[in-house]
Amino acid sequence: MIRNRILKSVFALGMLSVAAVSAHAEGIGASLLTQQHPFYIDLANAMKDEAKAKNIPLEVSIANQDLSKQLADVEDFIVKGVDVIVISPVDSQGVLAAINKAEKAGIKVITVDVPAKDAKVTSHIGTDNYTGGVKAGELMAKELGNKGNVAIIDYPTVQSVVNRVEGFKKAIAEHPEMKIVSIQTGITRAEALAAAQNMLQANPDINGIFGFGDDAALAAAVAVKAANLESQVKVIGFDGMEEARKAVDSNPVMVGVIQQFPDQMGKAAVDTAAKVIAGEKVPADQPIVPGVYTKK
Repeated sequence: MIRNRILKSVFALGMLSVAAVSAHAEGIGASLLTQQHPFYIDLANAMKDEAKAKNIPLEVSIANQDLSKQLADVEDFIVKGVDVIVISPVDSQGVLAAINKAEKAGIKVITVDVPAKDAKVTSHIGTDNYTGGVKAGELMAKELGNKGNVAIIDYPTVQSVVNRVEGFKKAIAEHPEMKIVSIQTGITRAEALAAAQNMLQANPDINGIFGFGDDAALAAAVAVKAANLESQVKVIGFDGMEEARKAVDSNPVMVGVIQQFPDQMGKAAVDTAAKVIAGEKVPADQPIVPGVYTKK
């Protein structure tokens, strides 16, 4: 009788273990920087489509450019026991602790679009931002005849933007008659507009403005028009969203935009996560070369 009860208990414990394993669905938790930008909307949609095609559970949380929210979302994914976390950091350095915690919990981390500074992740998928910045600088030099004063609207806490700006500076430095006269932060479109207005007022001889993203560039173009400097100042953006491409086609101030491919990034992020779940090796770095969009 006692032996039978022991056997039943062992069997019950075994069934509970099986149920626990079954309850752990192989899945992906994604913490994305924002959904207030067409780039990230396209990125999220591509991830959802690919996850559906591969029949992999995917939960997407939006950080809304708030580091505290992102850290809480990652903590939630760790508690839920997802297999892989895909993250586009709000703050490239501030997210380090969360990534380390996930790795300690045995959860692989993939960064997409924005890299995490000094973090060891399983893979990073994103635009080759440095090369994109170089292309932006080369285009600016071409548009200005290799001479003139240039300003930059920046977002210095995001490593991908840091890389863009470094590439842009490198290209401008190749031209002795070109000079970067002002760099100001302008994260939102409203902040970028204020930054552009400030720079144009302080430096009325500016000939070109590089916006770290399309929102910044479009805001700069508005500031240029308001200052009646359309014949003097050229603006270049970075992202390649539809609004910016249309502005390049129709607005003489917007001379070009470095074009990213968020749909490719989103698909690659889910494909990479699927390989990680399957135990396959994946490349540590998966750069996607950006294009250059100029007037048709």
